[in-house]
Amino acid sequence: MAAAAALARLAAAFLLLTAQVACEYGMVHVVPETGGPRGKDYCILYNPQWAHLPHDLGKASLLQVRDWTASVLCSPSSLPAKGFTNQLPVVARGNCTFYEKVRLAQGSGARGLLIVSKEALVPPGGNKTQYDEIGIPVALLSHRDMLDIFQTFGQAVRAALYAPKEPMLDYNMVIIFIMAVGTVALGGYWAGSRDVRKRYMKHKRDDGPAKQEDEAVDVTPAMIGVFVVTCCSMLVLLYHFYDQLVYAIIGIFCLASSTGLYSCLSPLVQRLPFCKCRVPDNSLPYFHKRPQVLTLLLALLCVAISVVWGVFRNEDQWAWILQDALGIAFCLYTLKTIRLPTFKACTLLLLVLFIYDVFFVFITPFLTKSGNSIMVEVATGPSDSATHEKLPMVLKVPRLNTSPLALCDRPFSLLGFGDILVPGLLVAYCHRFDIQVQSSRVYFVACTVAYGIGLLVTFMALALMQRGQPALLYLVPCTLITSCALALWRRELGVFWTGSGFAVNTSLL
Repeated sequence: MAAAAALARLAAAFLLLTAQVACEYGMVHVVPETGGPRGKDYCILYNPQWAHLPHDLGKASLLQVRDWTASVLCSPSSLPAKGFTNQLPVVARGNCTFYEKVRLAQGSGARGLLIVSKEALVPPGGNKTQYDEIGIPVALLSHRDMLDIFQTFGQAVRAALYAPKEPMLDYNMVIIFIMAVGTVALGGYWAGSRDVRKRYMKHKRDDGPAKQEDEAVDVTPAMIGVFVVTCCSMLVLLYHFYDQLVYAIIGIFCLASSTGLYSCLSPLVQRLPFCKCRVPDNSLPYFHKRPQVLTLLLALLCVAISVVWGVFRNEDQWAWILQDALGIAFCLYTLKTIRLPTFKACTLLLLVLFIYDVFFVFITPFLTKSGNSIMVEVATGPSDSATHEKLPMVLKVPRLNTSPLALCDRPFSLLGFGDILVPGLLVAYCHRFDIQVQSSRVYFVACTVAYGIGLLVTFMALALMQRGQPALLYLVPCTLITSCALALWRRELGVFWTGSGFAVNTSLL
């Protein structure tokens, strides 16, 4: 696993970070005119500036659906002879504006309009004058759902448009919170304890190959600069060439996560009281060190788990469990391997990535033609992606609420690895500093609690704004200010800033 570990460290540098028309999701509830199958909900995307939809299905009008998809409804000649009186026409997109379509539909007596297209569509927009003129809802329906409607219910169907209220937060946020805070706490604790142990073993120098561990990588300001430039470049490249690069990122994740999983489980396997047998004497690369057979089997198991995820990664029912397990293992491995030697380096890294996160979430919508955030587009996958693949460097948990809108919105809540690793590196530094100056882990506990509070603030902002949030906007101030204030209160800011506390208390070694 040595070569894989080296590549995984390089992968960690990239995987560390890679999270205006008003539109809302609604539902179209379809029932057959002549009885038969029960009704079914389908997702729609609508603009409430045309017309609002009722929140309750019981208050929505049940309208006769008119399949007019053979027409694009761009001119009066496209209208049926008797119009769309009290009907809900379904038309193809075509090349005319949404306003032209809905104006013709409303003029012919329609009570709403569904527009269907095989291609990804922007929300149906217009200007204030057009909004004032139109009084019927216009919504987008996917071509796949349109086919399902007529295959399931036939041509004689009725439908009601409504927009149910969605819970501000999903219960899956509790699971994400536990995983994120647990990973930061465990990774920070492991990194600090491992650092002290390595200093002790450096003095003894009597451990054999079986006790050999990966060397930690100290991050320098130059490395931080190169890392941020690389992240920015890769994010922009992914935004423009997503379908060409996504499989390379998936491959890197498989390699890095299998290495991380091996690194996490190897210490446990080596402590097992049975099966201590080693590989016989040989001259093969790596095997000449005679590793334990159990560690080789563990390596094969970790690779197998990663391959299984890679093959079945799009199985929404269960693949997310493997992705989260591999992701947590990768984060723990990264926190153990990458070491920030001073609080100065921590501050530099966190502040630079704070700016990076805010820029690519809040500023880039003003710079892109679509008006979408580059960060959100890349993290969730572009809507017009031909591959429909998702980048794996996130923890993901399926939504647990029972709202009908769960059909519309993305079925998973996400938290990027960067939102765990970046504050986690500071937590790891705090734990190492605690051990060296014998401060009863007060820095480690305070920084971990601050991370948890910052994550809760992130969830609150997500609930209030109902849009993707740059989590580092809240996590960085919470963790940095807490750590700095604690060091100032304990009158240790000087040694905490420079890391000179690591030269103190050599009796620990």
